[in-house]
Order: sequence, then structure tokens, then C-alpha cells
Amino acid sequence: MKKYFSIMLFSAIGGALTLGSYKLFIEESPMVVEQQVIEQPQAVQANYLNTVNSIENTDFTVTAEKTLNTVVHVKNTSYKTTRDPYREFFYGQGSGTKQYSQVGTGSGVIISSDGYIVTNNHVVKGASEIEVTLNNKKVLKAELVGADATNDIALLKVKTDELPYISFGNSDAVKVGEWVLAVGNPYNLTSTVTAGIISAKGRDLHGNGNVTDSFIQTDAAVNPGNSGGALVNTRGELIGINTAITSQTGSFVGYSFAVPSNIAKKVIEDLMEFGNVQKAILGVRGGELNSKVAENLEIENTEGFYISEVTEGSGAEKAGLNSNDIIIKMDGVEISTYADLTGFIRTKRPGDVVNVTYLRSGERFTTNVTLSKNEMSKVSSLGLELKNLNSNELKKLKIENGVQVTDLTNQELLYYGVKKGFVITAINNKKVNTVDDVVDMISNKSKNDVLRIEMLNLDGEIERYIFR
Repeated sequence: MKKYFSIMLFSAIGGALTLGSYKLFIEESPMVVEQQVIEQPQAVQANYLNTVNSIENTDFTVTAEKTLNTVVHVKNTSYKTTRDPYREFFYGQGSGTKQYSQVGTGSGVIISSDGYIVTNNHVVKGASEIEVTLNNKKVLKAELVGADATNDIALLKVKTDELPYISFGNSDAVKVGEWVLAVGNPYNLTSTVTAGIISAKGRDLHGNGNVTDSFIQTDAAVNPGNSGGALVNTRGELIGINTAITSQTGSFVGYSFAVPSNIAKKVIEDLMEFGNVQKAILGVRGGELNSKVAENLEIENTEGFYISEVTEGSGAEKAGLNSNDIIIKMDGVEISTYADLTGFIRTKRPGDVVNVTYLRSGERFTTNVTLSKNEMSKVSSLGLELKNLNSNELKKLKIENGVQVTDLTNQELLYYGVKKGFVITAINNKKVNTVDDVVDMISNKSKNDVLRIEMLNLDGEIERYIFR
């Protein structure tokens, strides 16, 4: 009997260690947003009868059946090489070189019967090989079609017979309080489902390692390995790609965040059609309103996007928008915050026409604005503002490619003599043609990667700078 219990004990310990090792070293976690601990509100009495009845009458089984087989497990393997110069010194060249593999996992969503799969960029970033496991445990090799670090979306393709897939829903139409399911395949077993509600829309997590400005927030549980999984409504439509959680532990403690499906769909269509993401701009600068801003500006409105400046030659200027106007709707979608505005624009392409509702001196107006191509960008991590150069400007500078520095706040660069007018021509030996190239290269930079930036100075000489 003692021997029997010993065997059982060691089996339990071994299983726990195996699962723990898998979670610790292999599984890809969602992005984690640190959040301060907030004091709990006072408890109040409440009648729970209606809440209980509504939950009991909600049946998610049909939705779960429709979506379980459309979510896959994604495994990425990257091969890295290390070099030990001391070993090479004593034992000869090549003796200090060692290659090792690193494995990460996440989830993905099948969006077409011919094998296109959407996941998070951070799930497959830097992958040398990608494998996808279907819900029936069939394993397939996957090809990376393209990725967009700005919106944390990647598109994969597998070759196989016809697959079950999920249809896109309209993420602009989702409502706070609406029931949703989070579907993922975190343990490479079978797909799992958790339920919750839409807690908020248009969440801006910028500054916390995330670059998407308009997340859908939900209280459906999302844990390590669920990155890239599906957020679906009760009709089984895809309304978001699960991406981030708010936590101080790395595990789910209450809120998760998803890239809206309208943004994901636009990114995917761009990657399939153009090979990159077509980024549009309205042509305005400003910020969202709140009580304090409204008081300083001496206006009554506390919601909306306040225009402080209109870009010369932009679609906004041509449509008659002015500084001090307040944008409150775009194509009928409410614009209350900066995240609402940027989230809406991310679903559009250059050349698209949008109907803008705005306030001017308290009166409401509407106008149609043709969105233009993104020609300028702020790269906060480098402390630079950049603009694209046209063919005449490039010819005058006697260069074939590059983007120009129009403003800089990076004190280190100022110390080393970088000035307005310098032109970035290459990063890590890759040519820079547009400001979007710079943004993408910075966004795809791993934590320990070095950036080697090549610049043309005001005297026409090439200078090189290294960022860690």
C-alpha cells in the first residue's frame, strides 16, 4: 500500500512539473498591462434575482459549437545562434558557435475555408518555423503571409482540405454589456471557451507596450496561450482578436483586451492585396476633450476630438475643417475619445471618403473628407518626428530613398549633433522609403536588438547611430 501511494504521489508531482514547465518556458502569454491596485468600492445591497434569471436563460452552446473548430493552436520555433569568442580563441574558429531553438505558442482563428488564419504578431514574431494544430489535433505547417506590428496582427496560410471558418462581425456595432465568448487553444489540447461581457470600447493602452489605440475590453477570461484567439458575439461572429490582459501576475485577474475585428479585417485585406498595410490620415492634430480641457478652452463640450491644427493640403483642409472644430461622429460612429478617432481611421485606406460630423461655435455641421496617405509620423521611442520625401526632394538631395527629420526631442541625438533636416536612409542595412517603414522597423524590434540608423546630415555626409 505504501508503494502504491508513493507511485501516485510521484506521478502527481511529475504531472505538475510537466504542466508548469510547459507554461513557464513554452507558452506565449498575452501582452500584459500593469495596473495599479485600486481600493475596492463600498459594498451595497442588491437584488440578484433578475441577474440570475438572465444568466440562466443565456445559452452559449450553439455559439460554442460554431466557433470551437475555427480556433487553432499556433506554435512558432525560432533558431538563434550564439558565439563564444573566448572558446574560439582557445579551440579555434567555429568552436564557440552554438545554435539553439526557442519555442512560443498562442492561438489563431481560421477566417477562410482555404486556410487563411489570423493571429497576433507577437505570437509569431521572429519565427523560423510555424506549426498549426487544428481542433481535431491535425498538425499543419504554416506560412507567414504578412504581419503588422502596429496593430499586432499577423496572417498565416496552411495548405489543406476545406476548413471550418469564422465570419467577421462589425466591431463598431458591439455594445457595452453585450455577451461575448473568448475562444482559444492555449494548451495544444482542444479549443476552450470562456464567457463574459463587453466592459468597454475604445480602450487606449498606448504607453504600456501596446500600439493599438482602440481595444475592446471584456471580462471574459484570457490566459497565457490565448493570444491570437477569437472574441465572438452570441451569433458566432468574430468581433475581436484577443491580445492583452491587465495583470500584475501575468495571469488573468479581471480584464482582457482584443483588437477590434474591423481593424483586423482591414489589416488582413491589405496584407493579401498589397503585401503591407495601407495607412490613412484625416489630416488633423488635437486631442480628446474632458472637463479640464473644456474649461481651459472655455467650451461646454467634454466629449469629442478637439482640432488644434489642420494639416496643409490634407483632406481635412480641403473639406473645410478648421482648428477649434470638435469632431463628434464619423460615418455615424460616435467619436468621444482620441482612441475612438484613431480606431476608426485604422479601418480605412487612403482615398476612402468618410462623413464627418463636427461642432463649430456650438452649431453642428457635416462634411465629406477624403483620407490621404500618411506622410508624417512621430516615433516616440526615438524622439523624432519624420516626413516622407517626394521625388523632387530626393533628387535635390541626390539620394534614392529616405525620410526627413522635421522635429526631435531626443536629447542624446541633439547632443551628438542630429538636427532638423537630417534624412534617415537605412535602419539595420534596410532601406527606408517611408515613415511607415521606420514605424514598422521600430515596432518589430525585439527587446535586446540593436538599431543601426544611417542618416544623411545637412552637409550631404552619411552618419551612423546605434540605439540599444
